Amino acid sequence: MHDTRIRSRLQAQLTKFSTELCEGLSKPLTKFAWQMLFGIQSSQDVKLSNIARSLQEDISLIRTEKRLSRNLKSGELEKELTPQLVKMGSPRVQLNTVLALDLSDIRKEYAQKMEHLATVRDGSTGELHQGYWLCDVTAAEVNGSEIVPLYQKPFSVEAKEFTGENAEMLAAVDLIREHTQGRGIWTIDRGGDRKKLLEPLLDRAQRFVIRSTGKRTVIDRRHRQGRVAEVAGRCRLGHPARIVKIQDGKETYDLRYGAEPIQLPGRAEKLWLVVIAGFGDQPMLLLTNLERAARDSQSLWWIVQIYLTRWKIEETFRFIKQSYNLEDIRVMKYQRLKNLVILVTAAAYFAATFLGQQMKLRILCEKLPIISQRFFGIPPFRFYALADGIRRILSQATFSPPETPPASLQLELTLGWEG
Repeated sequence: MHDTRIRSRLQAQLTKFSTELCEGLSKPLTKFAWQMLFGIQSSQDVKLSNIARSLQEDISLIRTEKRLSRNLKSGELEKELTPQLVKMGSPRVQLNTVLALDLSDIRKEYAQKMEHLATVRDGSTGELHQGYWLCDVTAAEVNGSEIVPLYQKPFSVEAKEFTGENAEMLAAVDLIREHTQGRGIWTIDRGGDRKKLLEPLLDRAQRFVIRSTGKRTVIDRRHRQGRVAEVAGRCRLGHPARIVKIQDGKETYDLRYGAEPIQLPGRAEKLWLVVIAGFGDQPMLLLTNLERAARDSQSLWWIVQIYLTRWKIEETFRFIKQSYNLEDIRVMKYQRLKNLVILVTAAAYFAATFLGQQMKLRILCEKLPIISQRFFGIPPFRFYALADGIRRILSQATFSPPETPPASLQLELTLGWEG
């Protein structure tokens, strides 16, 4: 009886989420999106055969699968769902929310017939393989435990509409900026240290923390030109800090950090180079236009924490890909691939962000680990456990046409999940 109540409540919340997400879709595509979200959650998979099986329809499995495949090719899905998900998540982006912009990949090294397959580089190993690039934006608070998946879009350099990596990343920035009215702090890894991203972010008056490669030419406080690495070598690291990394054991990092004012050649904006020593043989170099860098050691450490929050988001994103078996996508057509990725992003948003606090705790059945403010380890495990709990509950349910959720859900669905 207890499981039945939880299952009914979870299905009602999924119905409310689907209704809001599909606001601009036609009725046939709205029903299709509902089915796909239910199937992705209940099977924890992106293969259409497993999604079709989870729907348990009174027709042959192949007919269900063909219908899903037919609807999945609609360009209307990408056009409507992508901005709608950003719109739904935008109220959770506050002034200082970290917006982690990242280029990852969907690895398809054994695929041969998927449309617009291209060579991509694995960011972890540096290996080249067949697949697609994936532009991702995920939001999180520096001292929070909740993540907000906002945007995921695969792209291929072989596609006719492709105009460049910078254009793909700036399209994500502009869409999210439109709905958040410029709130948030963009955080990008070393791939973001390029003129065609830095200057557009400055032109758009967007705040950022970007890891530098050390090779960029800048102007230091004495109006001398030199590379970032050279300026970093003259920076006084007068502030100490210690952090703990918990991942396959426990590691402690003793850090020292400092900052130097800089400018980009030909630009009037004042920037700061934040230098952190202690993570490895070479110091970590961060470029930022946040004015707080100059105030005191606490404000400067806040900027370091912004980048460390990006690491927390990256770890959780890897678990999202694993939880929904994202790299096992087997659709042949490019538009189907893009639509399936946005539906997976929506499924992750539902599990990680949309569900109310009470429901999350019920799903985890008191197995929730103690939430830590450390930057590593805990959030990915929690998301994995939550996604697995949703799969277990929905896999015992039969999909039925959505009905209007009860009004009593409205309050619960506005609650955050604080650590």
